[in-house]
Parts: sequence; C-alpha cells; structure tokens
Amino acid sequence: MDVFTDITVLSLEQATVLPYLTYRLVQDGVRVIRLEHPVYGDPNRMIGDNALGEERMNTYYLCINSGKEALTLNLGEIEGRDLLRRLIVELGVDVFATNQLPKNYDKLGISYEILSEYKSDLIWVGVTGFGPEHDEAAYDPILQGRGGLMELTGEADGAPQVVGIPLPDMGTSEHAYGQIIKALYKRAVTGQGTRIDLSMLASVTSWLTVPITLSQSFGRKISRRGNTHEFFAPVSVYPTADSFVYLAVGNDKQWANFVKVPGFESLGNPDYVKNSGRIADVDKLNKKIEALTRTRETAELIETLKAVGLAIAKINTIDEVAQDPYIAPNLLRSKDGKTGQELTLAPPPVMTEFLAQNNQSLSFPPRFGEHNRDIYGGTLGLSDDELARLKDKGII
Repeated sequence: MDVFTDITVLSLEQATVLPYLTYRLVQDGVRVIRLEHPVYGDPNRMIGDNALGEERMNTYYLCINSGKEALTLNLGEIEGRDLLRRLIVELGVDVFATNQLPKNYDKLGISYEILSEYKSDLIWVGVTGFGPEHDEAAYDPILQGRGGLMELTGEADGAPQVVGIPLPDMGTSEHAYGQIIKALYKRAVTGQGTRIDLSMLASVTSWLTVPITLSQSFGRKISRRGNTHEFFAPVSVYPTADSFVYLAVGNDKQWANFVKVPGFESLGNPDYVKNSGRIADVDKLNKKIEALTRTRETAELIETLKAVGLAIAKINTIDEVAQDPYIAPNLLRSKDGKTGQELTLAPPPVMTEFLAQNNQSLSFPPRFGEHNRDIYGGTLGLSDDELARLKDKGII
C-alpha cells in the first residue's frame, strides 16, 4: 500500500524550486495542486519553445510539472483568500507550500499563523532565498555565486562558472522534501502540524563540507581546479581518439595496476608511487596521461582500464545518458490527451511504488487553470454562474 496517495499538497509555486519539490512528491503518489495568479501565472510557463502551439505550455515548464493539477486564484482579493480557506479545509490539505517573498505572507493570507487557524495540523513550507526574515529576491545563479558554487567551478586560471543544472533550486527542493517527510511522521505520531522555512543560501552552503572546514579551520585556500581533484591524482578528464573520458585513480594500489597496463608503462615513475608525489606533479602527470589516452579509442580504453579495477567513464552527451542501460529503463513518460505529445522525463532518484504501479507514467503537465471547474465547481460546489462571476472579477 502506498501511504502517500492520501496526502494533498497545495502549492503557490513558480519558477523551479517549488515545482521541482512538488514534482518529487508527485512521484510518491501525492496529490499536488499548483496555485497561480489568474493573470500572471508561473513565468516558467512561457520559457522555452512553444512546441504545443498554445500559450503558457512552453517546453521549459513541461519538464517538472507532470502529475499535477492547476488552479488559478487571486490572493490579493478578499474573495480569493476566502476561496483559499475553503480549499485548505474542504480539500483536507496536508501541506501548503509557497516560494513567495516573506513580505507577502500576511498580505496574501498565506502565513503559517493564518492558515494553521483553518487546519491545526497543517504542514506549512516557505522557501526563500535567504530565510524568512529577508525579502531579498534570489535566482539560482545568484545563490551559486553567493553560496560558493561558482568559486569552485571552472578552470583554475579562468572565470567562475555556473553549474550546469540549477543546483541551488533543486538541492533546496530535496532538503524541503526531507523536511516534509519528517513533518508527516511527526504529525502521524503527535497530531501536530509544522512550520518549515527553507533558505536556499543555507541549503547551498550546507554542501560546502570540505571547503569550509579546510578554509576556516586550517587556512587552506579552496578554489576551482578545473577537472582535477584537490587531494587525489590522477583524477581528471582526458581526451581519447574519439571523445573524452573521466578517469579517477583513488589510491596507490590502483595506480600500480594502471602503470602495468600495456601502453601506460612509461608512467611508472618512482616519484609517482605515492599519491602525494602524483599530486605534487599533477600538471605534468596529466599531460603525460593525455598524450597516451589520445591514441586510444574510448570503448577500448574503458574496457582495458575497467579490467584492472579502475574507475573510468565516457563523458556522455545528454542523448547518450538517456540511452544508458542503467538509466533508460527508469525514464518516466507523460502523454497529452489533447495533442498526443509525448514527454520523456528524467528518472526518479528512487523508483517509487506509485511509479511502478503506474508503469512509470504521469499525467501531462496541467494547463493554466485546467482544474478550476473540477475543484471549485466539483469539490467546493460553486455553480457555473458563480465560476463565471469569479472569472470576470479576476478572482480565478
């Protein structure tokens, strides 16, 4: 039995950090209803190509919103806030989440203090750039810069670089996911709700375990080093005759095996027997390895070095990742009943019971306000005339 199918999340969400969090919850079978302003909506709906030929369904939005329902609601109006109260109570909402700035919590009627009056065991989640006391806006690259990720990414003599995925967004989502699971357990045991505040900056810097300890405790300067490793060598990207590989020699025994491989015997320098010697001469060592790997085809090199226990992988394109035999069986799917458009979605970190039971398929990302009639009319019992009136007034 999948216990999460009885959980309902109402999420005032936009951009990436909350949509990815609720997308992760959808994969557990949680019912997720996203709230959007009836005029502005989620800006990410309009990012990317308009592959479906319809407004607010662009490709960037489609990536992390499958499996959800969508409502429009203007919380700037009293009637909108009244509808929010009814949604919380009549839907039996378990989790309310928002990534609005804290200064808007009371104005929109979405603060923990207000919503927990409607449902005392509510789990409330607020995700902000810098914590609930601060109204400074933040985008993912801002957090990458301020939180040290860009300082650690790029070539040693080059400019700082952003990480290739929005890691502050998605990493904060994962931290929020864990906090929600804890809060659900606490509620199951005690019956109590929880307020959860997530700072994206705190999330980012929590990963700087080695950099912060070594810099602050031992005065070590930690900065970007390109593809090499601070403490192990050889560890880097090396060119082959037809692409690139990442090779990681993790200890002296593996190094001894490496230099016995035919064609690599010339690397058997006594100074390189210990990792400390290899680190001390890492630039020259890497150039020597590059000269040798350039002469080998990728597939043959990987097969040869794996046979002696070394960790090596081809640097795959995204298409190749999706075709990897370890990845391809776990990809998710979604199909639009209106246009027939099929989506291939990234695999979950863990295949859930819900996904397995549903053949790894999720409903298509919801259109703007797609479920207004079903939820406002069906669950809340509003008539067609009342729905039309609310729409004309800009409430929904």
